[in-house]
Amino acid sequence: MALHHSQLPPEILSMIRRGVAIPAHPLALDAERRFDRRRQRALTRYYVDSGVGGLAVGVHTTQFAIREIGLYEPVLAAAMEDSKAWADRSLVMVAGICGKTEQAVTEAQTAVRLGYHAGLLSLSALKGASTDEIIAHCRRVAEEIPLVGFYLQPAVGGMSLDAAFWEQFAAIENVIAIKVAPFNRYRTLDVVRGVVAARAEERVTLYTGNDDHIVLDLVTPFIAIRDGMPVSVRFKGGLLGHWSVWTRNAVRMLDQLQKAVEAGPLSPEILALDSRVTDCNSAFFDVAHDFHGCIAGCHEILHRQGLLEGIWCIDPHEGLSPGQLEEIDRVSRDHADLSDDSFVAENLHRWLA
Repeated sequence: MALHHSQLPPEILSMIRRGVAIPAHPLALDAERRFDRRRQRALTRYYVDSGVGGLAVGVHTTQFAIREIGLYEPVLAAAMEDSKAWADRSLVMVAGICGKTEQAVTEAQTAVRLGYHAGLLSLSALKGASTDEIIAHCRRVAEEIPLVGFYLQPAVGGMSLDAAFWEQFAAIENVIAIKVAPFNRYRTLDVVRGVVAARAEERVTLYTGNDDHIVLDLVTPFIAIRDGMPVSVRFKGGLLGHWSVWTRNAVRMLDQLQKAVEAGPLSPEILALDSRVTDCNSAFFDVAHDFHGCIAGCHEILHRQGLLEGIWCIDPHEGLSPGQLEEIDRVSRDHADLSDDSFVAENLHRWLA
């Protein structure tokens, strides 16, 4: 059964538009690289108790390769089951959707059947296709599920998409949000310009995925000109791999930033937070090696806290890069106040029970 955004529960649509913290859910594996159901459950419980507004599952941080080993549906089902059992409130549930049209449509149908509210649409499989072909693909998938667009940075499989593309994408009626994650200010502005040109800024909510500028994305008014007049657009929330770790603090930070924007003007302390968060991300995401260890880096934090048994990824060749461990040590020491280690330590026994 297809899902249109008008069919979403009102509180879910309201949360999406208000802006919430949505961590990208990692994949828990054991030493044999098999799905660790107990620790996967513990992660979901951790995110719920951290106060997140939703979960993104089957996305880059979950590892796209889950599809190759038959884990796509089990992992999505687990997150839905565990979040419903643990949470006493509504959560925005976003499913990652990948592949060419046939695969993407099948994944969208699976997500709807499992109760997901939206699909985060990766376009990596369409590299080399024309804009018209990509838009046709997006329209077809949007017939099945409300879409969250995904501007993925080229370093991890994305492609460059101009403002004209984003104008056409935002014009698709069942698009409800865009995760903007090109890690590039020029390309971020392309998304803003496209959404404004499509006159979709009220329907399409921008979520930051720019892990190099999380704070500034959330406190900066972005201006695009339409009909000779400036239109101001803001990022309302975040859908981030970075927020899969130190999540309790991330939720509190988003609340702090939203309140600071509403109160205005911004303090120097708020603005200075951007560089500190970016410094942490440089270690977690392995910027020194073009993001090779970005998933393993997040796993390392969760492993240190006891949530994961190890940092194993599906691909045995995927792990920490040389010097990354030392960088994680450094930012964990220098920015200890941004961590949630004590929160995890106090609750870990409950989440693993």
